Amino acid sequence: MALPRMLLGEVFRMDSEAKGKYAAYFEKSPLIPAIIVEDSTGEVLMLAYMNVESLQKTVESGYTWFYSRSRESLWNKGETSGHTQKVVSITGDCDRDTLLVRVEQTGPACHTGSHTCFFHPLYEANYEANMEGIK
Repeated sequence: MALPRMLLGEVFRMDSEAKGKYAAYFEKSPLIPAIIVEDSTGEVLMLAYMNVESLQKTVESGYTWFYSRSRESLWNKGETSGHTQKVVSITGDCDRDTLLVRVEQTGPACHTGSHTCFFHPLYEANYEANMEGIK
């Protein structure tokens, strides 16, 4: 996927403090996945993408901001719906190319109205074996 010029340029328009603080996470790509988790339950709510600017806005505001690949612009989760995500913590992974964002979710996280975006079961190992033990 070719990244738009605007997105590539945003990494270099940030102030020097932000570039230095978050630069390691954007060495491989100007967009990184952010896994959003409900802090109180540990449930995965959604996956979205962040660039340097959305990460900085998230840290500054205390609420999640993401980069929309389809709209090629920043968006604040809950800005129009009111279904906000108050950030509890942000942790980087071992490779410094993915973020885990723990939030306090207000309302559903998914645009479909579901609490989580992950509700289409595809596979579950040992389902039959687990059911046998219940009988």
